[in-house]
Amino acid sequence: EAQVEESGGGLVHPGGSLNLSCAASGFSLHYYSISWFRQAPGKEREGVSCINSDDASTWYADTVKGRFTISRDNAKNTVYLQMNSLKPEDTAVYSCVAGIYFCAAVVPSSLYDYWGQGTQVTVSS
Repeated sequence: EAQVEESGGGLVHPGGSLNLSCAASGFSLHYYSISWFRQAPGKEREGVSCINSDDASTWYADTVKGRFTISRDNAKNTVYLQMNSLKPEDTAVYSCVAGIYFCAAVVPSSLYDYWGQGTQVTVSS
């Protein structure tokens, strides 16, 4: 069964760091773009970052630009989201999704093929 699975979430103090992983199984991530989304309680889902399949070019939401870094290791079939200088407002469930698309601020949801279950990130003192 083709799927993606997130890991690496947890509880961290403000200013701390976490490195999330999105691991694919049952298919090769090499041909897919990967996006990270997050959703906080009572809020709409927000696109955080995206990395393209071909040239590994990236997109970031303004709210995380300069603090988060997305990368991919096709040999490990995994995409990473390094999150630094975390703030309480970064608290959310973070999910990754794979699909055939070009990263942009808005991507038709019909192009998303594989969603993960999400991993909780809590930033609190």
